[in-house]
Amino acid sequence: MVSVIGRRRVGKTFLIRSVYKDAICLEIEGIQNAPRKKQLKDFTARLNRAAKPAKKIKTPTNWLDAFYLLIDYMESLEETSKKVVFFDELPWLATHKSGFLRALGMFWNSWASRHNVVVVICGSAASWMIQKVVNHKGGLHNRITKRLHLKPFPLAETKHYLHSRGIIIDPYQIVQIYMAMGGVPHYLKEINAGKSAKQNIQDICFSETGLLQDEFLRLYPALFDNAENHIAIIRALFEKKQGMTRDEVIKKAKLPSGGRVSKILNELKYSGFIETYHAFNKKKKDQLFRLTDEYSLFYLQFIEDKIREGTDTWQQLSQTKSYKSWNGYAYENVCLKHIPQIKKALGISGVYSISSSFLKKGTSTEKGTQIDLLIDRNDHVINLFEIKFYNTTVSLDKNLADGLREKLRIFQESTKTNKQIIWGLITTFGLNPNQHSIGLIQHVIGFGELFEDSKT
Repeated sequence: MVSVIGRRRVGKTFLIRSVYKDAICLEIEGIQNAPRKKQLKDFTARLNRAAKPAKKIKTPTNWLDAFYLLIDYMESLEETSKKVVFFDELPWLATHKSGFLRALGMFWNSWASRHNVVVVICGSAASWMIQKVVNHKGGLHNRITKRLHLKPFPLAETKHYLHSRGIIIDPYQIVQIYMAMGGVPHYLKEINAGKSAKQNIQDICFSETGLLQDEFLRLYPALFDNAENHIAIIRALFEKKQGMTRDEVIKKAKLPSGGRVSKILNELKYSGFIETYHAFNKKKKDQLFRLTDEYSLFYLQFIEDKIREGTDTWQQLSQTKSYKSWNGYAYENVCLKHIPQIKKALGISGVYSISSSFLKKGTSTEKGTQIDLLIDRNDHVINLFEIKFYNTTVSLDKNLADGLREKLRIFQESTKTNKQIIWGLITTFGLNPNQHSIGLIQHVIGFGELFEDSKT
């Protein structure tokens, strides 16, 4: 029994069909918001079509009888190669009081596990899949043989995917596209060769027929029941991009405190829309929730209320101050998703470390500061990073260099750390060394390193 989870549009169904191909004897896909009666009718129709010769099977009234019909069908097939039964969008099939999971447990325990059968279960609501299936306490308890959590492409795989489609664009263009829509294959397949990143973003996000001009409106309702609360949290986190504590989220989203909020936060996290980050030397209860889904950030910043403003909407928006501010945050977001690549560039892939951020609020007598990323290493070293997105090579001036030294002073005084501290710069086109950077910046990581495969 194989469980495949991952956010909507990430390519789960494509992967399963590509791997098993003709071995799939029956594929059942859940229907969103459909009652059990309609789901069973669809199941019977698919079973009738799959049977050879075709049969006229009467629609069962419950899932237990439906799985007995499935057993009859499977036993009628020739005993040759391995057979695969694929249940897609399982959360839509196994609705409350449907009896589906109990019947699936019977099917697996009493028949499928004793035959040459692979059962593949798949769902976009990752948290639901983990709670209801992977951690099932009934007949499916500890029955999952293999778990796959399919995630969006990192930059390296995004580049390979685009090249496989004959789209050869440079890393700077890819990064711009990635900051707008992430590494979601279903979004990336909309990119056309021969167009710049800005042209593709205009077509996909701002034209009336663009896939992403209203994807946000469908994205969360397709995954979660009562998605209004999920969207409220997404909007709240968008307002404070550096992250919020749980209490801050509750206040900003105007939600009642309680276990329901924790459940929603977990659902959003497991589905890949938000991440939790720990501030340096802070306890778990002080963790920050941060909106990390590139498309949601881009939609709320630029697309919402700007869908039909002409054929050059994105060209105009990309000249604004809000665009420059968003660039910095979006690139920081990309870097935080590529920590393995950053560690590889530093030559510390094998060193245990904890990645976090640092924020010290200022007071009337003491200046505050923020550090984008720090890597606290087990070999008595802490790497601090400033992250900058520019369209050219960076040159440190005196003000920026003095600002970095001040950040270092505040960090050392606040943390009392006795570890060696090394400043680094993560930017796009590298650094022009000068009198201000020499002796201060000891590591420079460009986006070329972010495109590396962290496993090689």
